Formats: sequence, C-alpha cells, structure tokens
Amino acid sequence: MNISQKNRTILIILVIGTFLGFLNQTLMNVALPDIMREFHISTALGQWLTNGYMLVNGIMVPLTAFLIQRLTTRTLYLTAVGLFAVGTITAGFAPNFEILITGRMIQAMGAGVFGPLMNVVVMNLFAPDRRGSAMGTIGLALNFAPALGPSLSGFIVTNLNWRFLFYIVAPLIIANFILAYFLLNNIGTPKQLKFDVLGVILSSIGLGALLYGFSNAGGTPWHDFTVWGFIVIGLVVTTLFVLHQLHTSTPLLNMSVFSNREFNVAVLINIVLMMAMYGGALMLPLYMQNVRGASAFISGLVLFPGALVTAFLSPWSGRLYDRYGAKYLTLTGILITAIGTFILASLTLTTPLWFAVIGQFVRQLGLVLVLMPIQTEAFNALPLTIIPDGSAMFTTIRQLAASFGTAALVTIMTKSAANYQLHHQHASSSLVNLHGVHITFLTAALLMLVAAAMTSLLKPKTAIAKK
Repeated sequence: MNISQKNRTILIILVIGTFLGFLNQTLMNVALPDIMREFHISTALGQWLTNGYMLVNGIMVPLTAFLIQRLTTRTLYLTAVGLFAVGTITAGFAPNFEILITGRMIQAMGAGVFGPLMNVVVMNLFAPDRRGSAMGTIGLALNFAPALGPSLSGFIVTNLNWRFLFYIVAPLIIANFILAYFLLNNIGTPKQLKFDVLGVILSSIGLGALLYGFSNAGGTPWHDFTVWGFIVIGLVVTTLFVLHQLHTSTPLLNMSVFSNREFNVAVLINIVLMMAMYGGALMLPLYMQNVRGASAFISGLVLFPGALVTAFLSPWSGRLYDRYGAKYLTLTGILITAIGTFILASLTLTTPLWFAVIGQFVRQLGLVLVLMPIQTEAFNALPLTIIPDGSAMFTTIRQLAASFGTAALVTIMTKSAANYQLHHQHASSSLVNLHGVHITFLTAALLMLVAAAMTSLLKPKTAIAKK
C-alpha cells in the first residue's frame, strides 16, 4: 500500500485505538465468573458488563455522523480516547460492581466513535483504487480484536487477575492518546451543523430498546416483555426516528445514502453475514464448554488460529478488493465460510479438537475475504460528503443484525435441543446440547448460502469503474 508517511502514521494511530475498543467488546466474557464471585452478583447482572458496553456503543454510533462533521478530527478522536482511558482506569480500580459497570459505560462512549471515525478518515485519505488496502489494514482492528478477546482474556484471568484486563489496556490507550495529541492531523473541514436534539433522543431510545430486547432474547423466552416488548418499542421509536429524519431540515443522519443501489445491496449482504457470523461464533465456545467440558481457556485456544488468519490476511484481502472488486471476492469468501460452518456442524462428542480448529480456521479464512471488502464496497458507492452518514448507518445496522442473529440462533439452539430431549428422554445433556449446536451451525451455513446468492446483485469492478 503506497501511502505517505503522514497518512501511514494517522492510520496506525486510529487502528490502535479502534483495536483496543473492539477488543473490549469480548474481553469480559471469560472473566465474568471471577467478577461474579468477587462482587457476589448474579449471571444476569454480570452479563451487563458485555451487553451494557454493546448497548452504549450502539447508541453512540448514529451520533458520530454529526460529531464527525461538526468537530475536527483531533478534537473528536482525543475526546473519544480520553473517555475510553478514563473508563478503563475507573473499571480497573472499581471497589464495587456499580463503579465497574460505570467504567464500562464510559469506555463504550469513547469506543463508539472509533470505528465510524476511522472509516471516514480512510475514505478521505485514500483514492477509490487504494481504499481496499487501507480498509484491509483496518480489518486488523474490526475483525481480529473481537476474535482475540476470549483467548487473551482466558490467559490473563487464569494466570493473573481480571483487573489486569484493564491494567494492561490502560497504558496502551494512554500511549495512543499521547501519540494522537502530537501526530494526528485534522482531516477535512468541520461544518456548522445544527444539533438534532429530537433525533438523538429518538435514535437512543429506538436503538437502545432494540439492542436491549435482542440481548435479552439470548437467555429469556421471546414471549417475555423484556424481549418482545422492548423490540416492539424499539421498532416503533426507530420508525418515528426515520420519519423525523426525512422531514426535518437538520437531520442527524442523511437518509439519502439509501438512494444508492450498490450501498443497499452491500448492506443487505452484510445483514445476513452478521446474523450468521455472530450467532455462529457463539456456538463453538458453547460446544467446547457445554458439550465437551473444556475450560474457557482451552475454548479460546481453539478459536485462536482462526483469529490469527484474520490478522495476517486482512490486509491481503484489501489488496484483492482493489484489484478484483467485491462481487467475486465476496462470493468466494462466503462459500469458504459456509464450508467451514458445515465442518463445524459435523462435530461429535468424540471429534478431535484439531478438527474443530480446522473448521473455525476455514470459517475465518472465508470471513476475512468478505467482511472488509463488502464494507469498502458500500462506502465506495457513496459521495465523500455523505460517507459519515453511510458509515454510521452501516455500523448501526451491522450491530442490530449481529444482536438479532445471536438472539435468533441461540433460540434455535435452545428450541432444537429441547425438542430433541422431548423425543430422546434418556439422552445425556451433552448429546442434547450437541444436537442444538448441530442445528444452529446448519442454520448459519444456510444463511451463508443465502448471502452468496445475494452477491449476484453486486456490480463487477469494471461496471463500477465506468460509473
């Protein structure tokens, strides 16, 4: 990737910050039992360390479209990194659970800015035929960090203490703040935009309710009000938000991004991908721990080779996008992911662990060929002036799809396992859980095939170039 030293420095600073932000999404899962014991809290309450982080992060994203255009790059990034650092230190030294969850919320307020801001900066710094390589580098943060989280967390919690999850991140994010203060330049010129107060209120309530409802669906029946009630509230308020955005003179998000066909196709493919990817990713740790009885650390080690392939091949996938475009690269990646998912659907009670490693490795190999290229395709389809809105919209929809996909596939696993137990009353709990995992992996694989069929709607590279 031929870029100037100044642009390379900017990209490295943003990638480091975004990497730490996305790493924190999955860092708490393995540490949860230790935290529950220390603070004497329930699983449902402890789960808010992850769910609450994702919730605040999701609420922040639509607001970033306004902030990116209203504030300078330096002001916004330094504020976001500063918030993340304060939240990290607060959580690390928390004397009780209330302070710990407060620290996580402050972390999420900063982290919610990282991804959309980095997308916009890359789109402004690089020409269309070089954006794939740059976005591939970003893939290190967006895709490798969440995959690394469980393995790193398992190692730290096993050998040290859960507080070191914050102690290790704190000096890194402070160093990133110092680098940004001295080396980060402003990209673009701020606009004097009016703040859409009603839009922020509606988007926060709507998206917050949807994410809360979907997060509850993983462990609560769908007929419970905390699931269906919040989902309905979220849908109604989000609809009001969209109507408000279409009729106000100062919208928080520019809905004209949806007038671009290529952007819409990329978003639809990404919705199906996120549902299959996040929901499917939850199944392998459940298989390892609930079916095979492995520790969280061993479960993380099984995931680690797949995380490594994401790290090493993400920049390469970006270069492939620059050369060949998204249409056939995305199709190839989705089909490879489907093959890996079918391999995982064949796991048994006695399958060697290396076979599970291979299945996850193949799955990640396919995903690395599709995730950043499809995102770059979506942004490349938009004029630079509305890329902040497109980035915020793409990220928000991705988070909703991931939350819904996780909830839906966990429900499929639970229902299929219960149905199997009903017809096989003498089956062991491991066998019952295994059946649920099988059905869920098969569902995720079929979703991948649906996404593969949808790639036919993408334009080939030559057609986009002519446009």
